[in-house]
Amino acid sequence: MFEGLARELRTIRVLGRTGLKMLRFKPGGTHTVAGQLEEQVDRTPSATALRFEGESVSYRNMDEAANRVAAWARSQGVGHGDVVALLMENRPEFIITWFGLAKVGAVTALINTNLAGAQLAHAITVSGARELVVDAALAERWTEIADELQDAPRAWVSCGEHEGCLPLDPVLATASSERPPASLREKVRSRDDLFYIYTSGTTGNPKAAHFSNFRFLGVGAAYTVLADAGPNDRVYCVLPLYHSSGGVIAVATALLNGGCLVIRRRFSASAFWRECTEEGVTIILYIGELCRYLLHGEPSEYDRAHSVRCAVGNGLRPDIWEEFRDRFGLAEIREFYGATEANFALINVDNTVGSVGRVPAWAKPMLPVELVRYDVESDSHPRDAGDFMIACGTDEVGEAVCRMPADKGRPVAEFEGYTDREASERKVLRDVFESGDRWYRSGDLLRRDANGYYYFVDRIGDTFRWKGENVSTNEVAEQLTACTGVSEATVYGVEVPGADGRAGMAALVVDGELDLAKLYSEVTGSLAAYAQPLFLRLVEVVDVTGTFKHRKTDMVREGFDPAVVADPLLFRDDEAGCYAPLDEALREQIVDGSVRV
Repeated sequence: MFEGLARELRTIRVLGRTGLKMLRFKPGGTHTVAGQLEEQVDRTPSATALRFEGESVSYRNMDEAANRVAAWARSQGVGHGDVVALLMENRPEFIITWFGLAKVGAVTALINTNLAGAQLAHAITVSGARELVVDAALAERWTEIADELQDAPRAWVSCGEHEGCLPLDPVLATASSERPPASLREKVRSRDDLFYIYTSGTTGNPKAAHFSNFRFLGVGAAYTVLADAGPNDRVYCVLPLYHSSGGVIAVATALLNGGCLVIRRRFSASAFWRECTEEGVTIILYIGELCRYLLHGEPSEYDRAHSVRCAVGNGLRPDIWEEFRDRFGLAEIREFYGATEANFALINVDNTVGSVGRVPAWAKPMLPVELVRYDVESDSHPRDAGDFMIACGTDEVGEAVCRMPADKGRPVAEFEGYTDREASERKVLRDVFESGDRWYRSGDLLRRDANGYYYFVDRIGDTFRWKGENVSTNEVAEQLTACTGVSEATVYGVEVPGADGRAGMAALVVDGELDLAKLYSEVTGSLAAYAQPLFLRLVEVVDVTGTFKHRKTDMVREGFDPAVVADPLLFRDDEAGCYAPLDEALREQIVDGSVRV
């Protein structure tokens, strides 16, 4: 009883404090991120705002540098609603650039720094940007595609020089450091775009999602409460600033509270805890795979020498949660579920292992999230006799959906969508529980236990059917990484001629020589027969996005064909009781049905 009461009181406290912080922000109001940051600068001008590679930038310095960007933007005719694309590595100039553009009401399209060629061209084109600010370290990628684009933006190179780009640094050096008049933002409303943030593009071209000033301020309010963040905190960001975890959660949690954002160009497992210790970091941002990389590192004197008190992130798998918490002495883990474009988020406020959050019944009016039944085989949502979708019961896996308000001025649960209207429409479900209702569909499968805690299961498209059962790639990967000698695993389904559904296949990163008989024993002992991978692919590394999501598209296409796959392939040989090498001859027997699967 007392445990349940404590849980409810904590939830009330978090939601209540977040709500109070959000009272001043309204979607139709005039509060902007630029205005909030300027207020913070005026409160703590000499405090350190940014740390990067041993150098400090004060709030006053950050503001003055952003003012120079604003002056440049005005000189180019950039104003309210105009789009400027930003292709830049993690560094202070990244934040300074979008801050300066926000001062004149412009929208910054945050371009993924891993993109090149056609995908980079697509991302810049769909942004509709009239100007492009590109990091000198990445400028060659731009010049390789610039001539192929119609209506290409003018490219300005920052942090160096590059042939084919206009030099930005000397222009900023002579620009005014005085604040542009606030009247330039008179027409900007909280619901107006601050950013375009792109989906990670694990399949197909990335889509540009609208990200408003209101959402940024809301994230700042929520994570300030969750991490109990204040001016004495130092937030360590090794995640890319072009994405919402690094570029919104980390930035908002630090800078809207007068704290310090410690930026690293990119993640390094070997340097992580040492830098946290040396920089006095108190809050870290993580992605699940990042945690696994840290656990694989050799024990170090810095593992517990740091001052980190809170870890905020998503994707921390239950199989390593407690080990990660205990090895590195983390008192608070704030695991959340969400997506850049989603109209809701779930947040674990009480350290419940494995959960992505909880929505008590009394909080449903504020956060109308439901799970609806989803049929993997037909890629559809079953409906009842009244032609409405069916809500999931306790511990039943279903797609997470969140109701969209009929009143678009309501401050929560609005889906801001993508720049591509058709793509936005595909994320909306209609007539879900009553005629005329609209619900945002997450594309993710979750389950909810009897206490109202939600647990991530898998992404739709990753889950597949085999032997008449749904196979969660996420859950199978968790079991595989617990096997002896396996350090990383990614799971997917592949087609086998003549077989219904898709057979399980896993790409494994292994430590040293793998005992195939022992692996077989551990796999068959921990997974149901239908979930045991039929094929294995031994790889040196698993290809990931900039936010550490596994890329599977190419591996799914290549399947289990030794003529296509250069990596060693294995087949689950149930008669021999081990995983055996898969060659062309064995593949032919599987394909022609001589070997049954």
